Order: sequence, then C-alpha cells, then structure tokens
Amino acid sequence: MTDLNSIAESLNEALGDKIAGVAMARGELTVELNAANVLDAISWLHGPGDFKILVDLCGTDWPQREKRFDVVYHLLSLTKNARIRVKVQVGEGETIASITPVYPAAGWFEREAFDMYGIAFDNHPDLRRILTDYGFSGFPLRKDFPLTGYVELRYDDELKRVVYQPVQLVQEFRDFDFMSPWEGAPHILPGDEKAVMAPGAASGEPGKKP
Repeated sequence: MTDLNSIAESLNEALGDKIAGVAMARGELTVELNAANVLDAISWLHGPGDFKILVDLCGTDWPQREKRFDVVYHLLSLTKNARIRVKVQVGEGETIASITPVYPAAGWFEREAFDMYGIAFDNHPDLRRILTDYGFSGFPLRKDFPLTGYVELRYDDELKRVVYQPVQLVQEFRDFDFMSPWEGAPHILPGDEKAVMAPGAASGEPGKKP
C-alpha cells in the first residue's frame, strides 16, 4: 500500500498551483482543487497519478459560504491500493468542467449533482435531471429546500391520470416551534393534557385528581 503522504507530495510537485490545499485527517487524504483547473488535475490523477477508478461524485451544500457548493470526487488506485478525496468549491450560478472525457462513469453522477443541487457541468454530453420528474421545481438536497417540497401529485378521477398540484398542509402542521424535543415545547401537546397533574395532587389532598 502506497503511503498517502508520499502521494500528497507527488500531487504537490505535479500540480503545483492547481491545488488549493491538501489535508490529512483520520487517515484520509483530501485534495482541494481550483475550479478552473479541475479537468487538468483530474486528468493527471487518472493518468500519471494512476487513480483509474472514479468511485463516487457528489455535491454538498454550504448556504452560508460565499462559494456555496462542494463537488466531491472519490478516486481509487488499485496499483497503489489507495483512495483519495478531491474537493472543488463552486458558487451558485457558476459552472464546473465535466470530467466525463476522463471518467465516462461520471456522466450519471454529474446528472445527479445537477438534479439534486443545481450544479451545472460544462460540456456534459447529456445534462438533464435523472431522479426527479420532468418539470420538477427546485433542487431537493439544497438545505433551503422545504421538506414537503413545492408540489404533490395525486390521481384525478375525472382526468384519469396523475396530476400535480401545490402542496396543501392542514393547519396543525403549519405551526412549527423548532424546539429541541429534549427541552420540551412551551405548550401542552395534544393528548398530553391527561398527564398534567393539578397542584397538590401528589400530596393526596382531597378533591385533587391523582
């Protein structure tokens, strides 16, 4: 098994300023790339770097950050018996180069990142949604996407087909307190009123409900 520190040194020598940072944590090597150089760097990792297998490609969302998204690549080298993680920051509305010319398997992974986060990949051969339906609004894995979504579907007996309509919530589900369940809500929840003891009930005073 090739030492990850030696791999990190080789990456620094070969890629230089194409690398934004290298970190070793919990026995794993993470390489951060500049978005403008991602295709060149990934090509080197696949070729001379000998990381021939793309295990996974995904997105992560950091809404409070200036460049909101990370595109994360997990690469495997069988000859080195080693794995590395590659991360690239991408701002909302920005694009990043598709790595399908290097790893054809990235095609579906990049479509998923586009579908779930709205991250666009330049020169992708078929960039369209892959998990959600045609005409779907929004990006479900963004942290500001509502848990209920924006639309719901049902079968219409008159039209004899499935139709979309805005999500309709009953009123009791619209009032959220966002409090920790360990701290408890400031009000009595429905059904809990029977567990509330009247003052003096524990002392056995007459007329008090136990």
